[in-house]
Amino acid sequence: MTKRESVGRLMGPMALLLVVCGTGSAASPTPVNLGKAGTFAILTKTGITDVPTSAVKGDVGTSPITGAAILLTCTEVTGTVYSVDPSGPMPCRVTDATLLSAAVGDMDFAYTDAAGRTSPDSTELGAGEIGGKTLASGLYKWGTDVSISTDVTLSGGPNDVWIFQVAGPLNQASATNMTLAGGALAKNIFWQVAGAVTIGSTSHFEGVVLGKTMIAVNTGASVNGRLLAQTAITLQMSPVTQPAK
Repeated sequence: MTKRESVGRLMGPMALLLVVCGTGSAASPTPVNLGKAGTFAILTKTGITDVPTSAVKGDVGTSPITGAAILLTCTEVTGTVYSVDPSGPMPCRVTDATLLSAAVGDMDFAYTDAAGRTSPDSTELGAGEIGGKTLASGLYKWGTDVSISTDVTLSGGPNDVWIFQVAGPLNQASATNMTLAGGALAKNIFWQVAGAVTIGSTSHFEGVVLGKTMIAVNTGASVNGRLLAQTAITLQMSPVTQPAK
């Protein structure tokens, strides 16, 4: 049960109606500071696999594994591909181990920050199934996995922030859409996920993924956001576009 649902029960049907139709929490969370990781569309520690042709708009990097583990081609990346050593796709590859080390450190810090937020607005919403729901801004927490089996909407203003704390995997079903409403921005949506993240074929995803393990973007799925993984990322003919700042 959310805090707002509790208030609605205490104050009566009219208060509950206002809660359900609301577009934001009383105090939206502060955004997660991504630091240098926030300059990347894709950042991983153990590499990127790809079934071409994917289309990544934004910078790509991996560390500490070598650039040889970046299996994207330069024609698939609108941006710079950063490597810790003189390997990786050419001619777009730039060697910058210092930048990558700092970015990966900031990625880990951002994950810890998001995971450590307290006083959630909602716990165990939908028993982990959020498909079909319209979600106002706030801090959401689950002690299990989370599924998106049908379309889901995030509704709020351009300054509203969503933080989702997921203790297990996050699975979005194929051919489902995540939609932003009311001026909500992908840069303000943070998915902190302890388990694997799977974005199903031809589905659409919004927001910044802070993944403890792997992120799999299946065939034809698209992402408006950032994929920041502490292990690997797999793409399959997947458009990934970093969010507007």
